[in-house]
Amino acid sequence: MNPRVPLQLTPAQIQFYREQGYIGVEGVFSADEVAELRRVTDEFVEKSRAVTVSDAVFDLEPSHTPPYPRLRRLKNPTKQHTAYRRALTHPNVLAIVSQLIGPDLTCNGDKLNLKLADVGSPVEWHQDWAFYPHTNDDLLAVGIAIDDSTLENGCLMVLPGTHLGPLLDHHQDGHFAGAVTEPGFRPDGAVPIMLKAGGISIHHVRTLHGSAPNRSSRARRLLLFQYCAADAWPLLLGDKPWETYAASLVQGALKSRPRLAPVPVQLPLPPAPYGGSIYENQRGLKNTVYGGQPEKR
Repeated sequence: MNPRVPLQLTPAQIQFYREQGYIGVEGVFSADEVAELRRVTDEFVEKSRAVTVSDAVFDLEPSHTPPYPRLRRLKNPTKQHTAYRRALTHPNVLAIVSQLIGPDLTCNGDKLNLKLADVGSPVEWHQDWAFYPHTNDDLLAVGIAIDDSTLENGCLMVLPGTHLGPLLDHHQDGHFAGAVTEPGFRPDGAVPIMLKAGGISIHHVRTLHGSAPNRSSRARRLLLFQYCAADAWPLLLGDKPWETYAASLVQGALKSRPRLAPVPVQLPLPPAPYGGSIYENQRGLKNTVYGGQPEKR
């Protein structure tokens, strides 16, 4: 295969994504590219030794200590190192995403979730759409597997076809909770997206998903990028909305005419009592699937 020709999804893969709301694609990043992402990520874990509480860059496991650094999430990785920025604009990734939501793309978020050996926290079941509703739902998340992603080390789990269904309630006691709070919810029929390092997972913004704790001796680090069709505008706008939107452009042209679609929406307001990250948002959940995080030292 000519490495200069970006990967393309087959018609069957595109149809699978349309119907199921997710897909896994192997071999998107080369061995050298994966090695660089691992090296850079190891450097940030080492830097986290100097941090004692979570801050604007480092989200720490509760059991984190300087002798035993346990970094749970690196926030805004594209702002922290050029290797992550290159991954965001990787030709293979952009070619694949363009097939699914069009050539004009923005990015509304990025993070690196680290499930380190024996300790990686779970992420309770949720729909990304609950966190950031837009004028239409041509949004998806790409997860780049820095390590092999398996059932044992807490790979991403999805509920197929739920992107075509309702938005489930993510509120508890009148506040956003960062996870599904529907009475009696269970992820029956969930399937894993298992990948070799260098592969990617893709899931629709309304697809229900979660991930179990890492109970293995192997790390599972996943670099996540949230891509949006450029005519999908956020319903919750911050300061300087045009400038913020323009700065999020990854590829193609900006759109000042949002495309409106009949999609279910509930705003993530009032905000979660615990802010900072999805891990903090989900603190205090009365009903969980994974039952909290392991505290294995």
